[in-house]
Amino acid sequence: MADDVSLGELRSELDALKRDVTRLKDIHDVRTLHFKYGYYIDMCLYDEAVDLFVDDGMVYFLNGVYRGKDAVARIYKGWFREMFTQGVNGPVYGFMLDHFISQDIVDISEDGKTAKGRFRCLMQAGSHETKELKIRPLPDQCWEAGIHENTYVKDNGVWKIKELNYNMLWQADYDTGWSHSTVHLDPLTKVYPEDPWGPTELMDVTPKFWPHTRVVPFHYPHPVTGEPWKGVKQS
Repeated sequence: MADDVSLGELRSELDALKRDVTRLKDIHDVRTLHFKYGYYIDMCLYDEAVDLFVDDGMVYFLNGVYRGKDAVARIYKGWFREMFTQGVNGPVYGFMLDHFISQDIVDISEDGKTAKGRFRCLMQAGSHETKELKIRPLPDQCWEAGIHENTYVKDNGVWKIKELNYNMLWQADYDTGWSHSTVHLDPLTKVYPEDPWGPTELMDVTPKFWPHTRVVPFHYPHPVTGEPWKGVKQS
């Protein structure tokens, strides 16, 4: 009887360890998936970035919602590619678009099929003085920062992006800094197909940008109290 109890305990411990290892591997896979996304968009590799999404994936950008793989392709392979690289899939001479992604927090669902991830993004962008065609509306040197609150799904054993929710918080000219700057990108006003690169729909409320400040809602509860995020008054 004692041996049977010991064997049962060992099996339970082994099962728990397997679950923990699987969860840790899933966290690692989701973290590195988003880091790899960052490297692709650094180099304007938009074909590769779009391939990271599931077929019914979504992107939230500015005040627009892009629903489905075709809409995801529209923002990356259409709007961004035409604006930044004039149709080239990859880096072009004299243009920098470096994204530093950090402060990653990844939580895996109980069934292991979905995940939530929060990441901070700090971007340096601009054009070298020898580049003939400058990127507008961006200035020659600028900063940008925002928060990702994303959703991921495991599709046939492979983690992919389900919802990429990028919350741009501020932009600033490099020379004058954030104390003298506002954002360079205006809110979207038209949807597809009126705007060939436009979103599927516009958000009901346009997010506020610098010098307004706001908290991007946390997907996770407070780690000590266990209380879910209830929001604060935005300014």
